[in-house]
Amino acid sequence: MAQVISTKTENKTPQYGRKPATPKRPPLFRKLNYILMGVGAVILFIGYIALSGGASDDPAKFSEAIFDTRRLVVAPILILLGLVTEIVAIMWHPRNKEAAEATPETKAE
Repeated sequence: MAQVISTKTENKTPQYGRKPATPKRPPLFRKLNYILMGVGAVILFIGYIALSGGASDDPAKFSEAIFDTRRLVVAPILILLGLVTEIVAIMWHPRNKEAAEATPETKAE
């Protein structure tokens, strides 16, 4: 009986030492995301600096400086603005034609 030898090569055998080819995906964060994260961090830092202070030199005396407008109004607004900026920086994902073409789509074959 004759043995059939096929010249067709199949790619089902694993290739040791090589990583399988994965489709290239765009990066999760882009340059704009990192810029917004930096701006949000700076706003948070300024808010925390504005919140500090107001201590009395003498522990027996009460200092009215803790009820300053800067500590009660401006600093919390800056901190909330910084947190919102950080959330926007993390969630921002531009939807343009180039980004849509770069994402791999699943095809039913």
